[in-house]
Amino acid sequence: MSQVRRAKITALGTYVPPRVFTNKDFEKIVETSDEWILSRTGIRQRHVVDKGVATSDLAVEAAKIALAQRGIDPGEIEAIVVATVTPDMLFPSTACLVQHKLGAKRAWGFDLSAACSAFVYALQSGAQFIASGAHNKVLVIGADVMSSILDYTDRATCILFGDGAGAVVLEPAEGEGEGIIDFHHEVDGSGGCSLYMPAGGSLHPATHETVDKKMHFVHQDGQAVFKYAVKKMGEACEKVLARNAVSASDIDCFIPHQANQRIINATAERVGLRPESVIINIDRYGNTTAGTIPLAMQTAVEEGKLKKGDLVMLASVGAGFTVGATLLRWTM
Repeated sequence: MSQVRRAKITALGTYVPPRVFTNKDFEKIVETSDEWILSRTGIRQRHVVDKGVATSDLAVEAAKIALAQRGIDPGEIEAIVVATVTPDMLFPSTACLVQHKLGAKRAWGFDLSAACSAFVYALQSGAQFIASGAHNKVLVIGADVMSSILDYTDRATCILFGDGAGAVVLEPAEGEGEGIIDFHHEVDGSGGCSLYMPAGGSLHPATHETVDKKMHFVHQDGQAVFKYAVKKMGEACEKVLARNAVSASDIDCFIPHQANQRIINATAERVGLRPESVIINIDRYGNTTAGTIPLAMQTAVEEGKLKKGDLVMLASVGAGFTVGATLLRWTM
């Protein structure tokens, strides 16, 4: 029986829009304070697009950086998976728009919607194309313009999110033990009422009423999301570690979804991860949804906490609810 080949990350590119929105800026538009936001979320600032800048624009910028880092032409990419909850439009897919803007003429692709878990889901989808032998070069992108679906009069949600994107190139791993080793994914649809955007789909198409009722913005039950995330991020990591006979102390770098610093710290403590292995950059970017994990990868590289040969754990919980954890060996 032939051994299934693994996929590995061979390039990483990230991009955030230049405009920065600080907690002090929020003090001017909603009843809140820098101290309140920082103490409850860990966020100091976030990046926000200018009017007319779409998710595909951020995705393309991140992809260009990743392709340049790898030294390959867009024409070599065979498939594009775009993880996003804020597509440019319902159709065509953002992947189609990215493919055209990049000039990746050989590639096919699609969007993947799993909210904050979308990047790890897309990463695994891309890895399966490599594992099956169908493709040798897959571009996986996590990108969101969350500012486009925020109610800036709702202090419970508008302070949490930022805009950003990250892209990775996946290729076959050469050595045994390299690349993406294992994953665990779950969905729990009973949590759909805890974090969602009510209108804009087939159930509630856009009308004057849906606009007046602010149904095209993020709606969240913060306590329910917090409790679920703390529980399930830890559980997902533990399942992957146990299945691969890996202890928490073996993890060199833990890259979680950046939703809330307290969630991250609680997860790391539950799993028994070393504090120095935990990557946190929510203070600089806020929650960029599908963009958070690749942005945190970039932070880890820049801070010297993610190096070739490191054993890495990714983890996330998102609307749906969606859950994901990935174990991989970093090869860059």
